[in-house]
Amino acid sequence: MKEILYRLFEHQYLSKDEAKMILTNMAEGMYNDSQIAAFITVYFMRNISIEELLGFRESLLEMRVNVDELRAYNPIDIVGTGGDNKNTFNISTAACFVVAGAGYKVAKHGNYGATTISGASNVMEEQGVKFTKDLDVLKRSLEETNMAYLHAPFFNLALKTVAPVRKALNVRSFFNILGPIVNPLMPRRQLLGVYDLKMARLYHYLYQQSDCDFTVVHSLDGYDEISLTGDFKVINAKEEMIYSPEDIGFPRSDKSELSGGSTIAEAAQIFRNVLDNKATAAQMNTVLANAAFAIRIFEPDLSIADCIAIAKESVESGKAKKTLERFVQINS
Repeated sequence: MKEILYRLFEHQYLSKDEAKMILTNMAEGMYNDSQIAAFITVYFMRNISIEELLGFRESLLEMRVNVDELRAYNPIDIVGTGGDNKNTFNISTAACFVVAGAGYKVAKHGNYGATTISGASNVMEEQGVKFTKDLDVLKRSLEETNMAYLHAPFFNLALKTVAPVRKALNVRSFFNILGPIVNPLMPRRQLLGVYDLKMARLYHYLYQQSDCDFTVVHSLDGYDEISLTGDFKVINAKEEMIYSPEDIGFPRSDKSELSGGSTIAEAAQIFRNVLDNKATAAQMNTVLANAAFAIRIFEPDLSIADCIAIAKESVESGKAKKTLERFVQINS
């Protein structure tokens, strides 16, 4: 690791094989926390290369817990990279339940917050969810609620090993970039939110090499989701477009209206308010917008207005709320 760090400090890049080896060694406990912290910090100071990203990803996917049986359900993952320093409430997690309530299969891969107060796993625990890697439970959850949750440390040793260091550093790292592309299910559908356009290009390249039906979204004012605080970019296999909130029928939101609060409990309450149809207009609109673009991956022939209507009906009919309630029963 000492030799690797000297090379990185001299602005050299790793080969794919070197990157793979290092992350595998990290997972096997060959480096101490200080070495891991130094390695992670390098990628806060410079961009990750395609070769490095591919190596890290290959290592993580080779070490993953096998959940290939769940691929038969062909679910979607709705996820943001995190690291945008916006401290929003759990928008993508709420969107998952809206999409599931509308009848579409979702398998979300998530973790505790490393750069934010409340990650997806934090808000799930606040609802009473107990994480599992039991395939029978995950299958039942998908079949009865259209929703399964894959808590990242349960499915990959490396993510568990580095979690304390990431939390202590509390800064964006390459693990934010890796998270969305190492879902152990390797879903063929994904809505991904990214915090900058460089990341959007990187993921676009990776997805083009795969069989994934993807949509990458980025709000131009720096959010890793469709925030409705300004214009946002949408990239998929068919188009690369910039939308305004007004283009899809929503007013612009103020940044303060998307805050996740200062505690996990506050973030969890906002999440619950959305699914209970008691959230503010800005909170609700943001979740509906993200859910709609996820639904469009299932329904490419529908307009965004139609997809928004489907998402809205999921909430207003109480289906999203019932989905969460049944999900908690099965996963507790």
